[in-house]
Amino acid sequence: MPDTNHAIETDVTDSTAELYQWLLFIGDTNLILSHRVSEWCGHAPALEEDIALANTALDLLGQAQLWLELAGQFDEQKRTADQLAFLRDANAFRNALLVELPNNDFGCTLMRQFLFDAWHFPVLQALVESSDERIAAIAEKASREVAYHLERSSDLVIRLGDGSDTSHQYMQAALDYLWCYTGELCAEQKTDSVLIADGIVHNPVLVAEAVHHTVSDTLSMATLRVPESEFMQTGGRAGVHTEHLGFLLAEMQFLQRTYPGSTW
Repeated sequence: MPDTNHAIETDVTDSTAELYQWLLFIGDTNLILSHRVSEWCGHAPALEEDIALANTALDLLGQAQLWLELAGQFDEQKRTADQLAFLRDANAFRNALLVELPNNDFGCTLMRQFLFDAWHFPVLQALVESSDERIAAIAEKASREVAYHLERSSDLVIRLGDGSDTSHQYMQAALDYLWCYTGELCAEQKTDSVLIADGIVHNPVLVAEAVHHTVSDTLSMATLRVPESEFMQTGGRAGVHTEHLGFLLAEMQFLQRTYPGSTW
């Protein structure tokens, strides 16, 4: 497990608050998607897919724990990863909107995973070069897991998109539904400018080029049409969520809120 207690000396007087919010963004995004994907456990259309989705959810959950543990070091209340995950209300979460959307059908789940993986992998590759050793260490570990996630999700999108008429229709419908939520991932936030300048976090504009290349190539091979709708440029990092997050958190946080402070 990466050592999140060691980092190079950096001047954080101007960037501590921004770094905390950025760590919540990537930690929350992994956490919420992990829970969404885990909802397929025992319900996937094939045993192999059931196991694969469960493993993906566990990978994302492990990554979320690392990011939120690091975020806790910059939290004024010094909350742990568990406290950040289970004791915040929906308006305090900073996840991308894409990941809180309901699973809907299996094709929608796979398309969401691909769109997320196509962004997640180049982000982690860029973060391996972070000037903060804690971030670089987490990114290096996570990138090995996410490389497999992207390989698997892109392959399934191609196979189903270029499969039967029915599977093609489902994948196109999923793409049309999810497309407007993808732009938020690559939109540069004003609060990140100091972090980008210091080489602490990735530059979303540069990552966007890799994302668009991967998405365009995969959708072309899947014979899927890129929607004409505009990208959404605002979302979860500003504390604006869909109506779905509250219901998701009610399920995810049930035990901790019912039995506060319980340990196992």
